[in-house]
Amino acid sequence: MKTAVITGASGGMGQEHTLALAKAGYHIIMGCKASENSEKIAEKIKKLSHQENIFVINIDLSSLDTVKNFCQKVKQQFDHVDILLNNAGVLPSKPLTSANGFEMTIAVNYLGHFLLTELLSPLFVSKTKVINMVSLTYKFGHLDNNIFVVPSKKDYNRFKYYSNSKLSLFYATKYWAEKWKNRQISVNCTDPGIVNTNIIRMDNKIVDTLCNIFFRPVIRSPKQGADTMIYLALNDIGNQYSGTLFKDRKPLKTAKKFLNNTEQQQLIQNTYHVLSKYM
Repeated sequence: MKTAVITGASGGMGQEHTLALAKAGYHIIMGCKASENSEKIAEKIKKLSHQENIFVINIDLSSLDTVKNFCQKVKQQFDHVDILLNNAGVLPSKPLTSANGFEMTIAVNYLGHFLLTELLSPLFVSKTKVINMVSLTYKFGHLDNNIFVVPSKKDYNRFKYYSNSKLSLFYATKYWAEKWKNRQISVNCTDPGIVNTNIIRMDNKIVDTLCNIFFRPVIRSPKQGADTMIYLALNDIGNQYSGTLFKDRKPLKTAKKFLNNTEQQQLIQNTYHVLSKYM
């Protein structure tokens, strides 16, 4: 039995990931926020894929308690994980506080996924693939000891915090690739480009209406955005690389300043510290 765990599985790209892996014969654990809609989406994908082994387990990545509960349920029902797709993401238009008191963007895009991956890692086997949804915006990130702190409304820039969260997940990809290389576990990340999903909204009626008319039709569809992550998941190339960022199915070279630096080391140290009571 091949098993895949997908976060944000009921979203635009998440549905594409789920459908592709279901068609490939994987038993799917859809990690979704609690709603009736996710169950309906799962039923739709079952019909499209002719695959009944699709299970919805609720998870809220902004709450570390629900992340831990999710992992406990997965461990109770499955004895291994072949693929983990850390796909979910948020881009809040204003500063928000997570259930655990962290800035929401970093909580969902990074901390929740870090805890999830660490807690599921005992289920990883030889050739397990972990694939993280990053973004080329990681290049604009800058991390310090305050990245988990909720800023004032005046100091909040949604794209700055999004970039920081993606740089953090990029560094985690590099860290895990090195940590688990002797177990033959590959850890890579992908850049989907600018994709027509619900994450692109400004919570401004006029701006969002104009975006729907002029911008969404010309950017990538969820299927196009999901393509590289699916490609890595279902092809041998996903095991031939580790610690690598892919875009349009091709590996990208990492600038030297993002390799083995003190910023990454401090991030990982701080992350283990804030997550210690959940691990």
